[in-house]
Amino acid sequence: MKKTIIITVSLFVLLIAGCRKDITFIIKDEPVPVTDTVSFSKDLVPIFSKNCALSGCHVTGSHVPNLMADKAYNSLMSKYVDTKTPENSIIYERLTGKLNPIMPMGRTNNPSNINSLVLAWIKQGAKNN
Repeated sequence: MKKTIIITVSLFVLLIAGCRKDITFIIKDEPVPVTDTVSFSKDLVPIFSKNCALSGCHVTGSHVPNLMADKAYNSLMSKYVDTKTPENSIIYERLTGKLNPIMPMGRTNNPSNINSLVLAWIKQGAKNN
């Protein structure tokens, strides 16, 4: 009986000693802060053009807002940007998944750091620069 207890305790100790944590997942709800000035035309329009202003998506005659280069600013400022509470801007809430459908459609991750750039741009006054 004593031998069984010693073997059981030894196996338990080995089992516990063999447990370890290899990976830590960090889930960030907050975007990485952008401290540089965000240019609408140089930083955001190229991302919109490549990922959003595509046939059947956010182009003239399709889904609003129209994110084609010459229409994007006015289209977003009509109701998708809230400079008083940037985190409540419709565009930001769609990009972060707080509103459905999540944009860009069909993608689990947004291109580059668009969430951070859009939020910084809005916080910087949403200028047409």
